[in-house]
Amino acid sequence: MKNKNYSLTDHLKFIIPSLIGIFLFMTPIAVDGEMTIPIAILSNWLQDLLAGQLSVIMVIIISITAIISLIVKLAGKQMLDGYPFFQQLFYVSWFWLITRIAAMVFAIMVYFELGHEAIYSADTGAFILGDLLHVLFSVFLFAGLFLPLLLNYGLLELFGTILSKVMRPLFKLPGRASIDSLASWLGDGTIGVLLTSKQYEEGYYTKREAAVIGTTFSIVSITFTLVVVSEVGLLDMFLPFYATVLLAGFVAALIMPRIPPLSRKADTYVDDSDQVKDEGIPEGQNIYTWGYRQAVNRGGQETSVMKFFKQGAQNTLDMWMGVAPVVMAFGLVALILAEYTPFFQWIGVPFIPLLEVMQVPNATEASQTILVGFADMFLPALIGSSIESELTRFVIAALSVTQLVYMSEVGGLLLGSKVPVKFYELVIIFLERTIITLPIIVLVAHLIF
Repeated sequence: MKNKNYSLTDHLKFIIPSLIGIFLFMTPIAVDGEMTIPIAILSNWLQDLLAGQLSVIMVIIISITAIISLIVKLAGKQMLDGYPFFQQLFYVSWFWLITRIAAMVFAIMVYFELGHEAIYSADTGAFILGDLLHVLFSVFLFAGLFLPLLLNYGLLELFGTILSKVMRPLFKLPGRASIDSLASWLGDGTIGVLLTSKQYEEGYYTKREAAVIGTTFSIVSITFTLVVVSEVGLLDMFLPFYATVLLAGFVAALIMPRIPPLSRKADTYVDDSDQVKDEGIPEGQNIYTWGYRQAVNRGGQETSVMKFFKQGAQNTLDMWMGVAPVVMAFGLVALILAEYTPFFQWIGVPFIPLLEVMQVPNATEASQTILVGFADMFLPALIGSSIESELTRFVIAALSVTQLVYMSEVGGLLLGSKVPVKFYELVIIFLERTIITLPIIVLVAHLIF
């Protein structure tokens, strides 16, 4: 195979955007004695700038989302046939439509302090609308805008090719799965699910591979993790925290494909064929030169600055309108249950002896957070943020990130996608991930604290 001669411009189209993306999303910077990343610095600056307006902005965003979703649902999907992005954003199932309408009602009640105090108190609604959603607004804005730097200019192709030799023996997955995995780890779990579903539909993954990637590698992004670690007051420990998440996630990724229900999925493609796809590297190339060529080719496809900003804006809208209403609805209900009922105390009781054996301080309070993450990833951090022990808050936050299958986003997306997983399987996978990752996280926490 002939080597194509690339110009300096071709190389720079890959190198410069990728380096900027690595700097913004992955480079730790010390600010006032605490470690953070540039995206978080931009996020904090915007929160300070719009401090007095962010609550009403979020009420407006959540309300617009609910109203347009209702109109599109009643008018029919064809209303947005010419606008596939908005069709995907606003044409949702009845369950998610009701969730968005409930979020609008809750947001209005909280903002104007209507109804029972349980809805708008400082520990429930006021906390979500006046604190958490402020963080989400600004993080999603900058993360969404700059995410294409990581995804579209060849960085994933480079690492995807280089990692192809480890994906099959370690995780029983094809090399291209590393691209989806990196998109999730670096970008966002939702991107990983959407990528996986699309590649499954196009015949690149078997049913088993799609289910494994969707439930094992669609992990919470660096930026989401930043929000969680801020919530539990451990932002200065971001690097050891994220390293713990990576370690626990890696161990879970080794085990999960080898046990039911994932191991029992059929190794057949969407058309029911079982022909294995070729992953060979062309003659005359090694894994590094081929990976670099793939990266440069990918970077060269991006020729429009307008396309970059359009995709960034779509990412941001997708996060604002897709995630914020769910956090408002599920988050408020869960916090009301946590603050005003013993529900989470009851379902967490079986974990108290386990946490005590592992010598986790405040085991009773911590037990309430372990299963609530199935509803939404933020809830354990919300409920556990008032716990006195730093070690315990560290464990709660890290576990909530590695449990991965939360219904407000990744779980809901998986059920709505073509990836072949059922609700009861997601419940089992969530529990298995909890049992696998909890001891690892606790062990690391004891070493750190």
